[in-house]
Amino acid sequence: MTAPFDTAKQSAAIAKMLDNIGMDKTSIEADFLKYLCHTLGRQLDSEDYYLFKALSYSTRDRLMTHWKRTWAAYNQHKLKKAYYLSMEFLIGRSLTNNLLNLGIEDATHQALYDLGLDLEQLEETERDAGLGNGGLGRLAACFMDSCATLRLPVMGYGLRYEYGMFRQQIQNGYQVEEPDHWLGFGPYPWEIQRNEYTQLIKFGGTSRHYVDPVSGRLIVHWEHAEVVLAVPYDVPIPGFKNATVNTLRLWSAMAKEGFNLSEFNAGSYHEAVADKSQAENITKVLYPNDTSENGKVLRLKQQYFLVSASLQDVVQQWNDRYGSFSDFAEYNAFQLNDTHPSLAVAELMRLLIDKERLDWDQAWAITTQTMAYTNHTLLPEALERWPRKLLQELLPRPLEIILEINRRFLAQVAMRWPADTQRQQRMSILDDNDNICMAYLAIVGSHSVNGVAALHSQLLQDGLFNDFYQLWPEKFNNKTNGVTQRRWLAGCNPAMRTLLKDHIGEGWITQLTDLQQIESLAETAEFREQWYQVKRANKQRLAKLILQETGVSFPLDSMFDVQVKRIHEYKRQLLNALHVIHLYSRIKRGDTDNWTNRAVLFGGKAAPGYAMAKQIIKLINNIAQMVNNDPQVGDKLKVVFFPNYRVSAMEVICPGTDLSEQISTAGKEASGTGNMKFMMNGALTIGTLDGANVEILDAVGERNFFLFGLKTPEVEELRHHYNPQYFIDQSHDLQAVLGLLEAGHFNQFEPGIFDNIIRAIKSPDDPWMILADFQSYVEAQSKAAMAYRDRDNWLRQSIINTARSGIFSTDRTMAQYNQDIWKLQPIEMDGITIQC
Repeated sequence: MTAPFDTAKQSAAIAKMLDNIGMDKTSIEADFLKYLCHTLGRQLDSEDYYLFKALSYSTRDRLMTHWKRTWAAYNQHKLKKAYYLSMEFLIGRSLTNNLLNLGIEDATHQALYDLGLDLEQLEETERDAGLGNGGLGRLAACFMDSCATLRLPVMGYGLRYEYGMFRQQIQNGYQVEEPDHWLGFGPYPWEIQRNEYTQLIKFGGTSRHYVDPVSGRLIVHWEHAEVVLAVPYDVPIPGFKNATVNTLRLWSAMAKEGFNLSEFNAGSYHEAVADKSQAENITKVLYPNDTSENGKVLRLKQQYFLVSASLQDVVQQWNDRYGSFSDFAEYNAFQLNDTHPSLAVAELMRLLIDKERLDWDQAWAITTQTMAYTNHTLLPEALERWPRKLLQELLPRPLEIILEINRRFLAQVAMRWPADTQRQQRMSILDDNDNICMAYLAIVGSHSVNGVAALHSQLLQDGLFNDFYQLWPEKFNNKTNGVTQRRWLAGCNPAMRTLLKDHIGEGWITQLTDLQQIESLAETAEFREQWYQVKRANKQRLAKLILQETGVSFPLDSMFDVQVKRIHEYKRQLLNALHVIHLYSRIKRGDTDNWTNRAVLFGGKAAPGYAMAKQIIKLINNIAQMVNNDPQVGDKLKVVFFPNYRVSAMEVICPGTDLSEQISTAGKEASGTGNMKFMMNGALTIGTLDGANVEILDAVGERNFFLFGLKTPEVEELRHHYNPQYFIDQSHDLQAVLGLLEAGHFNQFEPGIFDNIIRAIKSPDDPWMILADFQSYVEAQSKAAMAYRDRDNWLRQSIINTARSGIFSTDRTMAQYNQDIWKLQPIEMDGITIQC
């Protein structure tokens, strides 16, 4: 006879077992061996991949207890939660960060050491998660880290791309894209598949409208649609030593019916799996090339797939727990990370009206009270506009809702500004070319609109969104970006962490402003020497990586001059390349008195369809080939284009950098976060007054920042009469640089390949005004070179940059989002029980 099941007793026993999981060396070693031998069937002399996987599983066990307890804390009581919707989460590698935040780095290192294994070697085995490309996705990852550290109930929603953007190879100087099948080595060890939260997503079909004969309400059914499954995979996001583990939920697309047996039996083998292939394409690759019509369709499908799955998930869980939507807005907040998730406005309206049977005014009140929009760009081409025809084909019901939102909104505009038809045209969500402006949809449907740096937010209000600002000034605010110091100082710069710990403790890991304490140490010769040794060791580590990847040796005594970011004309890698040609020209003509040896590192990916960006990569590589193989140049100048730039590479690059290049045209960069990572690790910035550079300059002062270039108002004024030839005529340095370019010196056997670049920078229509800023840039670079030769003073400046980087933590950023927009309460984990 079976004994009766005692639920409370069993739950208590399970909770006790989970609570007793060891964080000590012996327990970690035992669990590692258990997974290696019993789960993976391997042994200690196996390939590093299996050793890494065993270590990941044993680490995940230690996350799981906190993860389950956090989930319970967020769901045992009715509390307000926020949901962060982003097309990218560039989380990079997770092992190092998880060990750090769990507080078991040292114990794990010792456990592996006792087994004859090297933790750092296993950390290097992990592949970067292919879930993002640039600053947008890395920011989202930093935000999630900070929310967990601040104990805020925030859940991230993204897509589980099977392939990242691409793996960048350099062949004959050209970028060549190869598939980044980051999931190709088996299951991602950090994720948990959650089939019970699977959602159905519709595409195509038609809307059928009818009046309910009982209630008299208008009912709309979205019919005859293609249905795709959204299957969630949850990834743990731990806070720093606080027993909080938040969730990043990633959606993977699957066909509702994966295999058509009838087609197969009829001999149509391709058709038998056609639906499966078509469905899975939605989350197959990050950012498909949208220069083709098929690419545009897939991109739009991805965006709707993300918002529909995520909002259905939130609405369903609310319905299961509470039923009534009368107080939904009091307990839920949605943050749209840039314009990509703007369809969330229409989708939440659809769910509330069509499924929950709320009337329009009720649904609109809920939507506008819960949605908040972050804008990340001033570039018009990045503010997506989708053809109405395409939405009609793919998303007929959401399109109807968007058009109704626009109709009601324009009536509001007309009431505010009677007879101002031009303003109505400017503000319409449906533009004159029959496109849906997604940024406008996000603004109209949100209660908060924020920029990501003080200058950027001001420019949004004064320019790009000025009409909306005049209508709703209370909506607009600024939230200057940041980075998480857990990854971007404590994790990626262990030598610096040790030095800081020895002098000021580790409080800065959660209170970055504590770094101010080291500023007084900058005047101490002993501390400067310790700082120098840490910096040199980091440069040595970076030089080793560069040699492995490119075969080029960077001399450690050179100034490491670095520009790594997405390749785009507005970021002006081309201006940097012109300066490299200038230095090369000086060396060739013997102008090397008081010379500072310089090693210049470029890195970043160009979008596959961005021809000019690809040409810039080719130019940089051709310059590097010429410079690095000229015996007259020697160690005076080295140039490298680092292939396949990624998060794990940046974790080596930013600690080893001396000079950080942040040289975008003023008024074009929204914020930047690379500038903050470099600053935090003691690099000095050379930059324009653009994005967060403005706030960095305010923090460190002009003596510790190399400023150059036109300011934003000057850029706008010059645009009306820009004459590049004037700047050429005024600068012998620029004449020498263009002379080498136009003579084909860097493409002797590839005639004409850089003609488009030359034409672009000499054109009066060049929006980036490269030649206007060239001479000012050269002068600022000369000041940087002179400053670097004074080692003691450079070290002081480096220390000051780190000491004053405290305001650029995402902990501060997220605290401001919460205070001004979300209004969540931090959750304590004490006393929370869990069940299996």
